[in-house]
Amino acid sequence: MDWTWLLTQEEGQFYERKSCYDRSGKRPKRRNAREVARDVAETLSAMANADEGILAVGIEDGGTPTGVPYPEKRLHTILEAPRRLVSPPLKAQHRWVEVDNTRILIFEVDWSPEVHQLSDGRYLMRIGDKNMPFPASNIEAGKAGKRRRITESRLVSGATIEDLDFELLNAFQTKVNLALSPEDLLHHFRLVEKRNEHYVLSLAAILLFARDPLRWHPTCYIAFVKWEGTDRRFGTELNVIKRKRIEGPLPVLIEETFRTIQPHIRERQRLVDLFFEERFEYPSFAWQEAIINAVAHRDYALEGTPIEIWLFDNRMEIRSPGKLVEPVTLEHLRRRERIHASRNPRIVRVLTEWGFMRELGEGIPRMHEVMEREGLKPPEFNMEAGSIFAVFLYNTIIYPPETIRWLQQFQKYDLTPNQRRLLAYAHAHGGRFTSRAYQKLVGVDIYTASLDIKELIRKGIVKLSKPRGRVYEIITEETISRTEKPPEFKALESVLRRKGYIKNEDIRKALGLSISQARRLAQRFVKLGLLTPQGEKKGRQYVPGPQLINPF
Repeated sequence: MDWTWLLTQEEGQFYERKSCYDRSGKRPKRRNAREVARDVAETLSAMANADEGILAVGIEDGGTPTGVPYPEKRLHTILEAPRRLVSPPLKAQHRWVEVDNTRILIFEVDWSPEVHQLSDGRYLMRIGDKNMPFPASNIEAGKAGKRRRITESRLVSGATIEDLDFELLNAFQTKVNLALSPEDLLHHFRLVEKRNEHYVLSLAAILLFARDPLRWHPTCYIAFVKWEGTDRRFGTELNVIKRKRIEGPLPVLIEETFRTIQPHIRERQRLVDLFFEERFEYPSFAWQEAIINAVAHRDYALEGTPIEIWLFDNRMEIRSPGKLVEPVTLEHLRRRERIHASRNPRIVRVLTEWGFMRELGEGIPRMHEVMEREGLKPPEFNMEAGSIFAVFLYNTIIYPPETIRWLQQFQKYDLTPNQRRLLAYAHAHGGRFTSRAYQKLVGVDIYTASLDIKELIRKGIVKLSKPRGRVYEIITEETISRTEKPPEFKALESVLRRKGYIKNEDIRKALGLSISQARRLAQRFVKLGLLTPQGEKKGRQYVPGPQLINPF
């Protein structure tokens, strides 16, 4: 097998590389083997607690192979790390491979039905390209959820390699840039097992690559229904406009579903800068991400119900069989927390490598963001009939067009959805708000509200309406034009315009003040947002503050 792909593989959820050299000094030096062993234990336990993964030891961050330069005794320390530094011991496989004439150590670990703890007491989970602490409160829930992740791994009796779509396999091979035979490609992604010199396919392999997945799973399709109006009616009042059953292996199923639904997503006109701009009633990322998640995370053990997509006049519903996987809860999703758990880790890995899924744990927060950026109601999530997870996307505009247009002036500040909601609220209430109003608006505590408001102040978007007050106001061109600058500041504007900054000395000379008087006046201008301090002590200078947008 050609392992040169390790050099160019981007680190992420399923792959990481570690160097055996410390390059922080002038010259690289070999790292202590025990330190490398700890890195191995941390990464492999995090991968096993999440989905699965590969760790390459002996490759630099930039992709240069530098090897594993340890004597036999030190190598034993590294090789035994998954077993000695993790509880329960990890069943990680290792192998030596030669890449560019350099020996590299490869560890591979599968997802585990158990939750693994490091010898120092920590629990880690692989999120994106990081090994993150795994909260103790979620450990038992995580164990229960992982034990149910067996359906996709089930070996399918009677299914053979010949039942797969080789064109689809070749397309995937091209996507991941691996020079492997179809059998080796499937084995690399843990989709097959070798029994008596023959490969046996897992259900995941069938769902992803079979020419006819329905032969082995009766409901691995998507039922799309478009309804007239805002509710479902039956019998003589049946209001179905269109019904389509979409079939195929999962990558084809996703793409075909996109093509089927796209023509039914209406466009709406929005006035932007005196021109009408066409926008879809649902942002593409939001509804497509919801469909990808439904395909990737549905419970394939439930064979009586397919994924269903219902399109009404006012909303889209994406309904997927299966409960949420612990530790994910509806509250986590509603709070937009970045959290990830896979019911089908092997399917998720293939869809991620293919490019359908992005950094794991980011999809739901981004759905919220794109919906609110368009002035739409945030997505809603619910469990229906006990075992159907439903996502609701509404095309109802929650901000008037003039508010959406007004919010565009703050796009450069990279605001959170909650901060955007606060600005929209303030815009509708005379440009002012209080911390208590913000807490009630978005459902946060006083500490979180304080942090968000302080960030808006730091970015020059918001200020207190008066010193030590409780009412904040938005700083815009209009509010600045209404603010009368103190006469002392007007005397300094020529210096500020010429130099781009002023110092304590400039204030003293311009106004005939003492050092302490000039310092107090500068502090007053900072509180008013007219100046921003930079530097310390004698090196301190003052540049134009957030109150002075386009000051000169």
